[in-house]
Amino acid sequence: MEIKVKVKTRQPETKIIKQENNIYFIALKSPPTKNKANLELIKFLKKHFKKQVLIKSGFKRKEKIITLL
Repeated sequence: MEIKVKVKTRQPETKIIKQENNIYFIALKSPPTKNKANLELIKFLKKHFKKQVLIKSGFKRKEKIITLL
């Protein structure tokens, strides 16, 4: 299964802000440097969906496509 995600970095807490039209808007605490935000996103989504998580595209963008295994 694939989902689309838009991330907002450097936020006070990590959470799903909203979901509309099959796009998840997610706030992350980490900065977007040295892959910290991507690692936090993977950890958060893995806990939320209880599935393996892979970033399919958008490693250096705010918009990402995530594969849930």
